[in-house]
Parts: sequence; structure tokens; C-alpha cells
Amino acid sequence: MGSGATAAANHVYREEITNALREVGVQCGDTVMFHSSLSSMGWVVGGADTVIDGFLDAVGPSGTVVVPTLCRMPDGERHLTFDRWNIETSVSCVGRITEVLRHRPEAIRSDHGTHSVSAIGPCARELTANHGAAGLRLGPWGPRAFARESPWQKFYDWNVAYCFLGVNFLYNTMVHFVESRLVERALARAAPAQRDELAKQIEDWQQPGVWPSIGREPREAIERFLYEKGLLRYGKIGKATIRCTRARPMVDNWLALAEADPPRWCSESFVAWLGQI
Repeated sequence: MGSGATAAANHVYREEITNALREVGVQCGDTVMFHSSLSSMGWVVGGADTVIDGFLDAVGPSGTVVVPTLCRMPDGERHLTFDRWNIETSVSCVGRITEVLRHRPEAIRSDHGTHSVSAIGPCARELTANHGAAGLRLGPWGPRAFARESPWQKFYDWNVAYCFLGVNFLYNTMVHFVESRLVERALARAAPAQRDELAKQIEDWQQPGVWPSIGREPREAIERFLYEKGLLRYGKIGKATIRCTRARPMVDNWLALAEADPPRWCSESFVAWLGQI
């Protein structure tokens, strides 16, 4: 009887997920984006669907829940080639929860071959529409991935609750939005006569070049910084840690820190590229 009680105590239920999210700052009506590891929590009764329902309960009927549904090639290449991308059938490579959510009939997915997201809720259609249709930004995944018309920009504009369930900032895809903005802002500071040549040096889809490439230690550093500034909250769901911040202060602080000290935050090649401006 004692062992059964212990096993039950180690189970994770829907209500526990909802309550933990409320404790770290997720509110009714929020749009919440989250990275996740299902296995990190222990035994989740009902599996991935329970996690998704717990998030939906936390934001309520007026809120929207979003997950990354990033894609890679099945043969181990870095990313899915765009000619093999299919918005309906291309499998998300970033965890069981993301794949289960995108298959729900009410879920809507954005149309991008490497950096799509899937969303459920009243803002899902607006969030996912026209991924990369305008405001293109240079980058390794092509100019549409983190464009001004993209879910990643909307995460910033809407100041969404940005959460990490059982994973840390090493899995923070918003880092690539920050990198894109660093390039964009640097080019804006350059003399007009320089810009075309500088832009040609930036890494593009299947084209080598320069990129900020914010690595492991800087991602851990921004997590510590946000926590120390009171901009990141921690909680527990089963065995997992839940982290929650807001997209706008995360990005704004990251940009400010990286621009103030590029060698600490960015690749050597990017720092050398900046030296031309």
C-alpha cells in the first residue's frame, strides 16, 4: 500500500500543470509559447495530451497555446529542405508534445520548412498566418524564418509568456530571432554604400557566411541575468522545472547585452564582421 501511494504521488496530473503555470505568471487570456520535454516530468497521466490541456486550462478560452514544430531531415542533415516540406505531414523534431499538439484538429501550423509553430486558441490563425510574407531578415534558414511577418516577431510584439518545461535556455529558439535582429540592426548602422556587400557576407540557406551564433554559455548567461533581474520565474511540475519569462524583455535585454559586448555573446567571425561597420 505504501509503494502504491508513493507511485501515485509521483504521477503528474492536468491540474498540477495548470497550477504550476499560474504560479510562474501565466494568466487567463495569455498567449503562451513553450519548449518541452515530456519525459522530464516523470509519469504524466494521459501523456502529452494532459500537458497540452493543462496549458489550455491555464490560459482559458480567451488564451492561445503555441509550440515550436521545427523540422529536420530524417537522414540526419541539419534541416529539412524546403522542397520536401509539407505543412500537413512534416514531423516536428522537437518533442512528443509538439507533435501531438500539431495533430489536434483545432491546431493551426505556420508555413515554414524549418521554423514553423503550431497553435491552438483564438489568436492561432493570426499568429501563424503569412509566415515570412513580408519584412524579410537574413539568416541561415532563409529570409522568411524570422521575418517581421512571422510568429517569432509576434511573440515579441505580443509579449507572450515564453516557457520552458523540463528544458533550459539551450533549447530557446528565440535566440535565432535575437541573432536575426543583431544582423538587421548592425546593417542599419552601416553606411548605405556598405550594406549590400556586408549583407552578402551573412550566412544564408545552404550558403556559408557569417552569423552571430550565440552559443551555450551565453544562453545560460541570459537565463541567469533574467532571473537576477526578476524577469524569469521558476516552478516545478513533477520532476521537471518550469521556467517562464516574457518575450519582449527577454529579447530587449539580450540585444542590449550582445551589442554592448559582442565578443562575449557572438561568434568571432561575426565580431570581425562588425568591425567593418
